[in-house]
Amino acid sequence: QVQLMESGGGLVQAGGSLRLSCAGSGPTLKIWTMAWHRQAPGQQRELVASINAAGATNYGDSVKGRFTISRDNAKNTLYLQMNDLKPDDTAVYYCNVKILFDTLWGQGTQVTVSS
Repeated sequence: QVQLMESGGGLVQAGGSLRLSCAGSGPTLKIWTMAWHRQAPGQQRELVASINAAGATNYGDSVKGRFTISRDNAKNTLYLQMNDLKPDDTAVYYCNVKILFDTLWGQGTQVTVSS
C-alpha cells in the first residue's frame, strides 16, 4: 500500500525559500499524477501545483513564477521548491497521488512565513 510522507516545512522570513519533499513508500508512483495542495486556517484546501507522469506541470495562480514542482521517479519522491515566500503562503502543505479512482494524501507539513 502506498504511503506518503512530507518533510521540509518550517519557519522562514518573507522573501526566503524552502524545499518540500514527499517520499512515497510502496509501489512506484511514476505513472501517476501527483500534486501539492495547501490549507490555511479557516480556508479550503487549494491546489498549489501538479505534475503528471509525462512531467507536465500546472500551478495555482498565486504561486506561478515562484514555486516549482518536480519529481524524482528513481527515489519515488515529489518536490516543491518555494522561492520568494510571502506571509500568504503560510499553510499546511499536503502532497497527494491519484491512483485510478483513489486520491491518497500525506499527513502534511507546516510552512510559516513571517513578515
